Amino acid sequence: MGPQKLLDYVLALFEHAGVAQGVLTHKESGTVFLTHTSITQHDANVYRPLLCAVLQGAKEVGTSTRTLTARAGQSLIVSNALPVVSRITEATPEHPYVALVFPIDLDILRAFAASLTQSSTHRVSDPFSIRLAYTDNDMKSALLRYFRQCETEETRHMLAPITAREIHARLLIGQHGGTLQKLVWHENTASRIFAATHEIRSDLANPLVVGELAGRVGMSSSAFFEQFKAVTGTSPLQYQKDLRLLRARNEIQTTGSKISE
Repeated sequence: MGPQKLLDYVLALFEHAGVAQGVLTHKESGTVFLTHTSITQHDANVYRPLLCAVLQGAKEVGTSTRTLTARAGQSLIVSNALPVVSRITEATPEHPYVALVFPIDLDILRAFAASLTQSSTHRVSDPFSIRLAYTDNDMKSALLRYFRQCETEETRHMLAPITAREIHARLLIGQHGGTLQKLVWHENTASRIFAATHEIRSDLANPLVVGELAGRVGMSSSAFFEQFKAVTGTSPLQYQKDLRLLRARNEIQTTGSKISE
């Protein structure tokens, strides 16, 4: 399944919805589609576990310490909730930036734990939560089938869940597998850091004591600090601060609250 067929399908969705630029939320599939006709300024946001496949153009994504550029034909996965800064770097009216964001369900990933074999394991030495790889034709085909199955109620309920599992399985055994497989098994470093980020996000108003959080996830303070920064690209305290600032920004934009509030 060539990349053009998936791109054509997504472009047709934008045309049908009357969206020339911006975000199209596809409720039937739970996927978000994006398009831009020009390069953009840096924008801060929180990325939760997801697959972002760039179909046309290019986008720069990163934290304060790491930056990756995803180009047409490539995809990136984010395995932890991360405050990131991104910008579109390649886009024109004739060839706009086009991408899709497919949410990753960790429960579906973990359901495959017993099926993973040593031969399917992809060793990845870099623990960073954002990973870039090429999107193979099998993944493009699965995504296209999934979107088409979501078009009607019958296939959406009977076939789409099967294809969604296939997409997750392909993520586990494909080039992104090494990063995601670390989240499949409990009681390893990646899972502990994931639990820590979840705890921080669940109560941003709570003062963060790094040593206590390290103890709750079963790590020493020094190892926790080192691994947290390796996985998220920032320190635990800065991670909390970035999330607080993003939440405050959203409150101002959506509710009209004052900055002092």
